[in-house]
Amino acid sequence: MSDLALVLALLISAIVMFAIGRPRMDAVALMMIVALPLSGVITVEQAFAGFADPNIILIAALFVVGEALVRTGVAQMLGDWLVSKAGRSEARLIVLLMIVVAGIGSFMSSTGVVAIFIPIVLRIARNARIPASRLMMPLSVAALLSGMMTLVATAPNLVVHAELERHGYEGFSFFAFTPFGLPLLVLAIIYMLAARRFLAGVPEAEQGPERPTLRDFIEKYGLEGREYRFAVDPYSSLIGRPLATLDLRGSAGINIIAIERERRFSRQLLRPHAHSQLEAGDILMIDACGRDLDIGKVARSFRLHPMELAANYFGDRSQEIGMAEVLLSPDSRLVGKTVAEADVRSLHDVTVVGVRRERKALEEPVTEVRFRAGDILLVIGPWRAIERLPRSPDRLILLNLPVESDDVAPVRSRAPFAVAILLLTVFMMASGIVPNVLAALIGCLLFGLAGCVGMNGAYRSIHWQTLVLIVGMLPFSIALQEVGGIDLAADWLLSTVGSGSPRAVLAVLFFVTALLGMFISNTATAVLMAPVALALAAGLEASPYPFAMTVALAASTAFMTPVSSPVNMLVVGPGNYRFVDFVKIGVPLAMIALVVTVLLVPVLLPL
Repeated sequence: MSDLALVLALLISAIVMFAIGRPRMDAVALMMIVALPLSGVITVEQAFAGFADPNIILIAALFVVGEALVRTGVAQMLGDWLVSKAGRSEARLIVLLMIVVAGIGSFMSSTGVVAIFIPIVLRIARNARIPASRLMMPLSVAALLSGMMTLVATAPNLVVHAELERHGYEGFSFFAFTPFGLPLLVLAIIYMLAARRFLAGVPEAEQGPERPTLRDFIEKYGLEGREYRFAVDPYSSLIGRPLATLDLRGSAGINIIAIERERRFSRQLLRPHAHSQLEAGDILMIDACGRDLDIGKVARSFRLHPMELAANYFGDRSQEIGMAEVLLSPDSRLVGKTVAEADVRSLHDVTVVGVRRERKALEEPVTEVRFRAGDILLVIGPWRAIERLPRSPDRLILLNLPVESDDVAPVRSRAPFAVAILLLTVFMMASGIVPNVLAALIGCLLFGLAGCVGMNGAYRSIHWQTLVLIVGMLPFSIALQEVGGIDLAADWLLSTVGSGSPRAVLAVLFFVTALLGMFISNTATAVLMAPVALALAAGLEASPYPFAMTVALAASTAFMTPVSSPVNMLVVGPGNYRFVDFVKIGVPLAMIALVVTVLLVPVLLPL
């Protein structure tokens, strides 16, 4: 009993430190890794067994999968689809997000789904100006509920299924869980729509001054009303002539920022350079940089047809067109020169569209400005060209990048390969051809082979703090079994409710399983509680299926603490959550799941 008391004391102390937020969660986990073997309850090998756990490798690999989807733009496209369907409606975003996550999580690891969706949700939250805390909790809830959709959705389902087969019963079918998961998902969506206001006041992380957006740059430099789109007429005098020979900046007072050209399956955005030749049907993105420019007269003289310019044009084309502020150092070659004299576009592949001097944007045309040391230039061009500016011999200091630069997919052309590899990985996981961890590692290798992610990027994408936190809590499961804590709980349950009404037994079974899941992994909880569930069914001379199903559903009801599931641990940082946030949102939701389970299970799986 003294060993049991010691383990419980360590567990309670860890929970208290998690609750007060001091020290960091991963530091607490490391403290427990050290304390448990020093107590003599478990060995050093058992304490560090989590580092060899295939699930830890699986989680790390799925971070790499998420990075590949971000780098190839797949994550952005999925986020764009969600935003296009939901607009800026937070309620619609939550509904669509939870449905999509629960659907995908039905066929692959819920932890992996969350790892993939975190960057998507952060981007959606930023673009829609919604606090990330309002979307991260629905994300984790939907991922956990996805475990109630199919047999392969989560490990506890397979554990309970295997326990039934070991006792000579037929296991659950692939979709046996779906009739319970779907109603719970609907109720959870309704609940999260009502409960999201309790997350509105979560303080944001200290991130320093807010970074500008492309829209901020446009307003700061007065670009509104200076940008135009024109289609090139088949009889235009511009067709077939290199831009260098046209000198449109000097002769007409306009800058061609980008060229949209029709391809077989899409419209491609080309960057203009000295040797670029225009074709009929090209659409030109033009900056009117001349003083008192009559843009209509210019269009008529070159036979250009005006096209609509959407208010968020630069935001919509932020994958191809970038903006940045650069500072001129005193020894820069550009000091004392104009844009034309410095030949900025030819040398650096960017166009100067604005100048700020002494904290004020200059109103005179950019073509007439003679640069001074300390001037801040707003440049437009490809992101790669912008990233090269600090390395140029012209001593340009990259001062400000907009937040949209974080979403740029460096290898967007590899998106089809990324989607194909993702589908193959999901198929391997869903079919069970290979273990999940091998499927994820095969996917990572294929992503690397296809050029979707590099080795350095793969290592940087892994959230090591989360892995340490999970590994540090795994030894508690071993310690509780070593000191007999689990056996005592099972004996108490049998003696307390073994002779009660079937629904009451199901309710207590659900409650104890969910309670255990607050402190140990849901897989370990299922391993420990599945035999108890079948023993209870035998004692009541009832069918084992409703009892086994109750354990499986309760094991996925890990909403109540951040350490209940790796899924919750993943969203703690991005959502800037406290321990108490999971308690106040998760406990009522777990009670809803308990009621639904007790009502539905005996009806769909007769006792």
